[in-house]
Amino acid sequence: MDKRYVKLIEALAQIRERTSFVPKVALVLGSGLGGYARNMEVEAEIPYSEIKGFPVSTVQGHDGRFLFGTVSGVPVAAMKGRVHYYEGYDISDVVMPARLMGLMGAKVLFLTNAAGGIDLSFSPGDLMLIRDHISSFVPSPLIGPNIEELGTRFPDMGKVYDPEIRELVKRVAAEEGIDLKEGVYLQATGPQFETPAEIKAYRLLGASAVGMSTAVEAIAANHMGLKVLGVSCISNMAAGILDQPLTHAEVQETADRVAAKFEKLVTGVIKELGEL
Repeated sequence: MDKRYVKLIEALAQIRERTSFVPKVALVLGSGLGGYARNMEVEAEIPYSEIKGFPVSTVQGHDGRFLFGTVSGVPVAAMKGRVHYYEGYDISDVVMPARLMGLMGAKVLFLTNAAGGIDLSFSPGDLMLIRDHISSFVPSPLIGPNIEELGTRFPDMGKVYDPEIRELVKRVAAEEGIDLKEGVYLQATGPQFETPAEIKAYRLLGASAVGMSTAVEAIAANHMGLKVLGVSCISNMAAGILDQPLTHAEVQETADRVAAKFEKLVTGVIKELGEL
């Protein structure tokens, strides 16, 4: 049996010793959504550090724990803080949390993040529904022997971000009066911010926003047969667009400023997902 799958099964067993909770939605809380727990009726919490072999987030603003509970009556497993490839983890560890929530029973993976705006029509504070992604600049989480227990060797990636759910998100945004952009997310490795030349190249490739997470998680979830949706908070304009240096503090500040709007959208979408 593949050692990566064994690691997943062992982590699942440790969680099952603490809770029998079965989520319908797996939610990854990116920058700015660290306080989302107040929207949940939390039944159980498990810090990543208490799961043997589980990667632990080292980034400021990423707490590092699983929350299990309900949002508008919908069972949700939420990651309060994610791990990133730039933290030095193997790519299979980066996607381990997403895979684990799938094994717990989740049918939908809801990914959120903070991203730099490449599309010149965007402004800091905008929310962008991810239509597609570009993952060519990071290793695929499917490299190596295929984990047959999870999915096929050559999974189709034509509709990673479920079209039906994307329409659902747009409808919820319209009902809540939230201006929602839509575009293509590009994942870079980080941790350095991109250069102006890289941003120009990414724009030519068709990217609307850039960040350091999400695409590999979406690939792993799609491989398992989960439906995927993603929303980015445009926390800053990418390098070379504005004449100012990029800082993590700016990212966090913008994400915090629009957190209420972001939370409102996430809650509305989860409520609708419960009807699917």
